[in-house]
Amino acid sequence: MTSRDEELARLSEAVIRSGSKSFASAARLFDARTRASVHLLYAWCRACDDAIDGQALGHRPAHAGSTPAGDTLARLRAETQRALEGRASPDPVFQGLQRVAERHAIPHHHFFELLDGFAMDVAGRSYDTLEETLDYCYHVAGVVGVMMSMIMGPHDEETLDRAAELGIAFQLTNIARDVIEDARVGRIYLPQRWLDLAGVPPSDIDAPKFRPALFQVVRRLLAVADTFYDASVPGIARLPLRAGWAVESARIIYREIGREVVRRGPAAWDQRVTTSPGRKVAAIGQGVLSLARAHTRTSVPPRPSTSWTRPGARRGTMNEWGEFADARNSGAS
Repeated sequence: MTSRDEELARLSEAVIRSGSKSFASAARLFDARTRASVHLLYAWCRACDDAIDGQALGHRPAHAGSTPAGDTLARLRAETQRALEGRASPDPVFQGLQRVAERHAIPHHHFFELLDGFAMDVAGRSYDTLEETLDYCYHVAGVVGVMMSMIMGPHDEETLDRAAELGIAFQLTNIARDVIEDARVGRIYLPQRWLDLAGVPPSDIDAPKFRPALFQVVRRLLAVADTFYDASVPGIARLPLRAGWAVESARIIYREIGREVVRRGPAAWDQRVTTSPGRKVAAIGQGVLSLARAHTRTSVPPRPSTSWTRPGARRGTMNEWGEFADARNSGAS
């Protein structure tokens, strides 16, 4: 590793420690080379997300910039394109992006799929159905799972499908945990049809009187997340051992956030749900055991043909009740 690579690795590690303590805990389990690339990719994702939202490491600064989000997105697209063409600016985030894309042969369109997800926020897109919410989740998180899988080794479609599903599960958990905070800045990712059925008006989604009904919608979303968490397990078993341990630990840690939301009920948003250091340590130990069970299988079971999956490889969808249904026969909207 060159001195410049070491400098980029240190910077990226600092970003992930500040931006995502849960993922940072699991990332320590990667081997050094994989961990360095994971950090570089995370730093680019975090920097783009923060630039769009006018934040620093996920937190809105006291004096956010005045550049229109659309202009910022156009700049990010241009800088990303230059980096992928080998013409990265002096910005270490984009130099790191260039290195990780080349090192792991990540198809360039995946980076722009993530930027397309940020464009949904810029455009103020609304999400009428579960399918539309899942499309958003794929673009801002599922595709990150795909790229992370490529960093760890597997490039086969089956494993990438499972990696996308885990990323989607993470994002559904984020939506459930942050639903009130997001609504206060005009972003509602819950399916509008579900809110309508529950009698929760989008304009008053943060009103205390609607908390019990909102909780029922969120619990329903977390039940969908559970199907994605479960579907990801065979893909994790296909990863190299240390990478699989790290990802399985992250899966356990993040799933626990959703379960804590359910345990708290309508009071889930009175205080931000976090995972304690002790629980993270326990999840790492639990990850060893669950990964060992997965590796005792003589073969990885085939992926259900009716599962929702990433764009370009979609074989099915989910119906309006959050159940898997064949795309040809589904009445989902």
